[in-house]
Amino acid sequence: MCQMTKGKQSLMFEKAPRLISAASVVGSKEAEGPLGKLFDVCGQDDLFGMQTWEEAESTMQKEACVLAVGKAHVRAEEIRYLFGGDLLRQGIATSMGVEELNIPMFGLYGACSTSGEALALAAMSAAAGYGNYMLAVTSSHFGSAEKEFRFPLGYASQRPLSAHWTVTGSGAFLVAGHNCGEDGPADGDDGDTGTAAPFHHVRITGVTVGKIVDYGLKDSQNMGACMAPAAMDTILANFEDMSRDESDYDRIITGDLGYVGQSILLDLVQKEGHNLYKNHLDCGMTIYDREAQDTHAGGSGCGCAAVTLASFVLPKLEKGEWKRVLFVPTGALMSTVSYNEGASVPGIAHGIVLEHFE
Repeated sequence: MCQMTKGKQSLMFEKAPRLISAASVVGSKEAEGPLGKLFDVCGQDDLFGMQTWEEAESTMQKEACVLAVGKAHVRAEEIRYLFGGDLLRQGIATSMGVEELNIPMFGLYGACSTSGEALALAAMSAAAGYGNYMLAVTSSHFGSAEKEFRFPLGYASQRPLSAHWTVTGSGAFLVAGHNCGEDGPADGDDGDTGTAAPFHHVRITGVTVGKIVDYGLKDSQNMGACMAPAAMDTILANFEDMSRDESDYDRIITGDLGYVGQSILLDLVQKEGHNLYKNHLDCGMTIYDREAQDTHAGGSGCGCAAVTLASFVLPKLEKGEWKRVLFVPTGALMSTVSYNEGASVPGIAHGIVLEHFE
């Protein structure tokens, strides 16, 4: 058995790949939230100069990729593979967003867990020596997601309190082999990109690939409840596979369980003998102001975890404020067809172990 495999679902890299840059592009509502000043680009009207929501989402993806690559002073032709996905049918936001980059691409669908899936595959590829640089990207858009999964915005349908607000945003991440990208500008040097400096102290030391978990819930307007069991399953698998517990992480960060899903997750994990009350953080609860922005249960969408990781989590790891984080974006694996046919909403979550190093 490969020495990097751990337990039933996890990998711990012998030569951990480095996460050398990240970029976040968001809409106007996200810019008004608690993390507003941390994002790289904030749109004014959520159309980003385009005619449709779908074109706007593709534009966000392209912009995030260009920013992430530019921060690291890497050329697009140096990137071996791109791993990307979104919530739209056939992944059109990604395919139409990154086509001009001309990077060999794997299109992914993990619903709101796509950032974790993309980072896992990018890290595995870099650690295996398949190339020096890998790019991971994902996105979501409130307008396109509402049209795809729920109701056109013009219907003004009533949203229950358990419903999430899909984040308009895209996050991109450049992953390098353990000895690549070390000759970039010094800390604090923005070079000629006009954006924040790349990361020099963050690596991906392991991954825990999630399984599909289905408790039979059918309410697509309560995705937190649908995804919480999958988050629990992946977190516990990570603990078992890596011989760790919650005390080994400064933060255990889920993607978009929101206020309803977080409560369920904490209860489920506590029944298994673990207490996450002190160090759990949820991106869907972090990106919006619950009182001022009226997003009900919190944020969701592929972009939720991605832009929060890029703008808020990684800088804390880079500075050493957090030494080790378990990043667990969660996804509700439904479609308009499955929902209309009365199928349940299974969940999945992927765990990414991020560490500060000197």
